Amino acid sequence: MNPDKQIIIDSLLARVNDSPYVIVIDYTGLTVPQFSELRNRLGDSGAKCTVAKNSYMRKALSEAGLPDVGADLVGQTAFVTGSSEVFSAAKVLKNFEKEFKKPEMKIGILGQDVLDGIKLKAIAEIPSREAVLSQLLGLINEPATRIARILLEKFDPERQHFQSGGAQEPAEAPAAETPAEVSTEAAAE
Repeated sequence: MNPDKQIIIDSLLARVNDSPYVIVIDYTGLTVPQFSELRNRLGDSGAKCTVAKNSYMRKALSEAGLPDVGADLVGQTAFVTGSSEVFSAAKVLKNFEKEFKKPEMKIGILGQDVLDGIKLKAIAEIPSREAVLSQLLGLINEPATRIARILLEKFDPERQHFQSGGAQEPAEAPAAETPAEVSTEAAAE
């Protein structure tokens, strides 16, 4: 094999081995400014978009021991890899496709699993790790917060009840008029 080709394949192989995922996109119809914008957005999420010959990527994937997706490596394809989670890259691609109607997520490899475009879009809907952890922390803290509020309401005599979010007890209602008072007032008129 030509040494120049082997250098390119080795570079792709290193990128594939360093990434927990590979997403193959069809970028047909994207303008150069749009493609640059896509790369910038992917870069912000910890992913990188690479354009390479399909035959070179096919060889790199084979050398990495990943599943054969050669049938989907046709046309103008680019390859998204990254060191972070697949969720953020898939979300960027999905949002970009919604905004510009391009590129199309063709197929992806996550570990040893091959995912089609529909599954990649479903992955894009999953919240990021940080969002899930924040929701979990909120759920864990909720019972303790409720207990603290109840204890504060019950045992802090200086604190007014309405400040803790509870309803303020109504003041004594005025006594209702008796029928005798009503008839006396009516007679006076």
